[in-house]
Amino acid sequence: MSTCTVQSESSPADRPKMKCIRVLLADDHFLVRQGLRKYLSHHLDIELVGEAADGEEAVKLTDRLKPDVVVMDINMPRMNGIEATGSIIRKHPHLPVIGLSFYVDNGNREALLDAGACLLLEKGTAYRHLPHAIYQAVGKSLDAPIGR
Repeated sequence: MSTCTVQSESSPADRPKMKCIRVLLADDHFLVRQGLRKYLSHHLDIELVGEAADGEEAVKLTDRLKPDVVVMDINMPRMNGIEATGSIIRKHPHLPVIGLSFYVDNGNREALLDAGACLLLEKGTAYRHLPHAIYQAVGKSLDAPIGR
């Protein structure tokens, strides 16, 4: 995890440092990425380090950016989230991947977990559960500071 500086009115020397959870977000829908980016920005110790619009880009960005957690949509062009998760886990076996899908009960859960993901969240309710899932994935308490 990298070190984050909490944004405040105080001088940089007075700002507290905290361990930041570096997150890569992969989803082919811009509005979904935008909404999750905005929502996660309220969690001071979660840093969105990159966004991918397809599975191939997610694999490349994971190698380049070295996130602590990848949040991965299942249905994406060029390489779906299940294939991308498998590729990422082969290279980075201890990297938590959290899946997102509108369809969690049609074999997607089993396929994604078999590929190495730690969890699959339903997109419709992900905003409520995603921060907790990210904290859990890295073994961090949910008592993290919230609000920007």
